[in-house]
Amino acid sequence: MDDEKKFAVLIDADNISERYIKFILDEISNEGVATYKRIYGDWTTPNLKNWKAALIDNSILPFQQFAYTSGKNATDSAMIIDAMDIFYSGRVNGFCIVSSDSDFTRLAARLREGGMIVIGMGESKTPKSFISACNRFKYLDILATESAKADIEEKQAESKNVVRLKTDADKAGLNSTAAKSAVSKSAASKRTIKTAILSITAENSDDNGWLNIGELGNKLVKRYPDFDVRNFNFSKLSMFVQSLDYLVTKKVQNGVYIKIREG
Repeated sequence: MDDEKKFAVLIDADNISERYIKFILDEISNEGVATYKRIYGDWTTPNLKNWKAALIDNSILPFQQFAYTSGKNATDSAMIIDAMDIFYSGRVNGFCIVSSDSDFTRLAARLREGGMIVIGMGESKTPKSFISACNRFKYLDILATESAKADIEEKQAESKNVVRLKTDADKAGLNSTAAKSAVSKSAASKRTIKTAILSITAENSDDNGWLNIGELGNKLVKRYPDFDVRNFNFSKLSMFVQSLDYLVTKKVQNGVYIKIREG
């Protein structure tokens, strides 16, 4: 864990929707640890009220920045100043700048000149200048669309599974309401973890598609601090992954590896 890269995640709330927060934090967890999680905006304005729950749930520190002059974006200046303060502190290896605004182009270029890794995140409308100034750029609207499609497919599969389990419960004489409630909660949790496992494996596996389960476990905990295989009635991560029908596992001298099952 000590050799993981440390990132400062700086979000332009005036320019980015709260619906992207999961994708922002999931993507940066693939790169390293989010040491700083800060968001900037004028929190006295009603258009930012939807961010409140996302900030509390994800422990993101909000910074207030009033718009001193009409038509001028003071939030950008506050982010840039903070970014340079963090840069000179020497406490991070890189920055994640979340905005679709070209005003951060020079900041990204300056941070890269200073040896920082710069990951940009924004919507497809982001100007090319800002995209080119980053080491890598993630399109949040595309990630959200792909996730929505996958979620629909998962819910359809889950619905079939709930019907089957309800039938089994009825046959066993169990209370159907309690059975459905337990199944629903369990399925929702497993669906979230499945999506994360598939994403982490696809993005971090070697050329042959294999990923060490130790790395998988580290990245799962970074995304979901309360992740524990005991919640799924397993004592070890290796036993948990071996139970998943969408994964192939193999044991070698230096540990257990997983791969996404084809077909």
